[in-house]
Amino acid sequence: MTLPVGRSAHMLGRWDPFREFEDIYGQLGRWLDAAAGRIDERLRTWTPLADVSETAEEYLVEVDLPGVARDDVAIDLVGNELVIDGEIKDREREGVFRQRARRAGRFTFRVLLPQDVDEDHIEANLADGVLNVRAPKTEQAKARRIAISSD
Repeated sequence: MTLPVGRSAHMLGRWDPFREFEDIYGQLGRWLDAAAGRIDERLRTWTPLADVSETAEEYLVEVDLPGVARDDVAIDLVGNELVIDGEIKDREREGVFRQRARRAGRFTFRVLLPQDVDEDHIEANLADGVLNVRAPKTEQAKARRIAISSD
């Protein structure tokens, strides 16, 4: 008796169409993994962890960039989109990795800022592996208390 390719003997009694999809999905995944492995590493980018918060006075963007030198980061404002890109350089090490969780290579973080940002007064600071970008609001956009009068 000849068995179908990729199937075991226990599958002969009952045909499961969903199993066929699982097999195809698994094969597709293996093909995509193989294709992705051939992409030049320089073309791959990743997005660092970041928080974006707002106060009455400003917007604050905090991006985790451990081990990044100031000269390896660029910050651009394109329209109202804040673009942070750079590179975390991989260190030369001896031995064999037993576990690796740190990211290295090119990264990009993008966030759309509201129209009420004072573009001329945006500031950035990199300290202790965290990039802080402060984007103050325009004077017209800042919250202010309105006095209530009585008649």
